[in-house]
Amino acid sequence: MIDFTGQAVIVTGAGRGLGRLYALDVARRGAVVVVNDIGSTMRGDGVDATVADSVVDEIIAAGGRAVASHDSVDTPAGGAAIVDTAVSAFGRLDAVVSNAGIFGSVAFEDLSTDDWSRMLRVHLDGGFHLAQPAYRVMKANGGGRFVFISSSAGVFGQPMEAHYAAAKTGLIGLTNVIAIEGEAHGILANAVLPTGFSRMVNETVGDEKFLAESGFIRAIRPELVVPLVVFLASKACTFTHRNYSARAGRYARAFVGLSHGWLADADTEPAAEDIAAHLDQISATEKFIVPTSIVDEVLEVCDRLGVSPMPGGAEIEFPEPQKQRS
Repeated sequence: MIDFTGQAVIVTGAGRGLGRLYALDVARRGAVVVVNDIGSTMRGDGVDATVADSVVDEIIAAGGRAVASHDSVDTPAGGAAIVDTAVSAFGRLDAVVSNAGIFGSVAFEDLSTDDWSRMLRVHLDGGFHLAQPAYRVMKANGGGRFVFISSSAGVFGQPMEAHYAAAKTGLIGLTNVIAIEGEAHGILANAVLPTGFSRMVNETVGDEKFLAESGFIRAIRPELVVPLVVFLASKACTFTHRNYSARAGRYARAFVGLSHGWLADADTEPAAEDIAAHLDQISATEKFIVPTSIVDEVLEVCDRLGVSPMPGGAEIEFPEPQKQRS
């Protein structure tokens, strides 16, 4: 059994839907849990403290330990307060499931700047506001796990969701860098693209008759997402920098591959006409690599050109992150 005994886990957006299920499962496995939720509507309106409190009550009634957090991830103070709740209540922080979010469908041409900014503030800024203080605690304590909840809507696209798609894809970039910088400190970061029947699906589809009769809707039971998220949040997960899709009991890695492409001769200056002439080769996907960082792309091209990426043949290394000077 994958065991969380002795570990403290934060789950944001844990008052309803998938977030609630994540919180209940890690608690069942022995984790002490910070159940974070402001209790808003799907579009982010209003607050209701009882939403998080009721999940805490469920966990305690089942013999577990949990505390509620009613802070919003959309400000630096809110993110820090959520982390402080874990440290104050449990003295540690081992895993974060960054799940909090809002949702709303609108055509791209009608999307207001306020709607755009609000979506990014909750999902993308919220992921950062939560992750940075959590990262610092994990680094000081020798490691931890991040699971960022992204979406196929962003990675592959979904009509009427430009703001949501952009925010969710941004979380992939955040995950990538936390994974690279955190690995030396025992901090692993992965992302999940889940599909489970929830308020979000209900709003997207909108047709009650379809929702009641659709075999697909019955197939995307939210419980089927939980195993993947819980595994990635656990110490049984020993890898980092990956994205996984969970949909209707199918679990699969989603990745960004870099095709072999076309390499112009080093002594030529390609023009747009050369791109047109080699477009099939440039666009082919049969041969590819999956870079673990931007360095992999540099090394691959340098290798094909027969040149060294660094003077004297030295290896490329990531610089140690520097603290900003005030």
